[in-house]
Amino acid sequence: MSVFPYVVAVWLLLAGITGVVRSRHLVHTVVCVSIAQSSTYVLLLAIGYQRGATAPIFGSANPPGSRVVDPVVQAMALTDIVVSATVTALLLALVIQVAKRHGTVVPDELHALRG
Repeated sequence: MSVFPYVVAVWLLLAGITGVVRSRHLVHTVVCVSIAQSSTYVLLLAIGYQRGATAPIFGSANPPGSRVVDPVVQAMALTDIVVSATVTALLLALVIQVAKRHGTVVPDELHALRG
């Protein structure tokens, strides 16, 4: 088992979090959140990977009892992609509304939003 996918997942997560912390623009923040979310795809695929396994379709090529990958992990990765796209679209819509109402997307200039 290789640790490379886990290292890539941690690197993507740290790069996304660092971008969110250092961001000076709301669109940049949304992109960095999307990068941090993409680390979960790599992590899920690393967990579900099995060396020498085939697709989980049984028939004459794959008799029952042969090694197959876990289809639940693949379904979770696809669901994660859909959720990530929805979250990104929602955050970008919120950025557009902030830009319309306040005329800026720089977080330091949004004084009206401070509590």
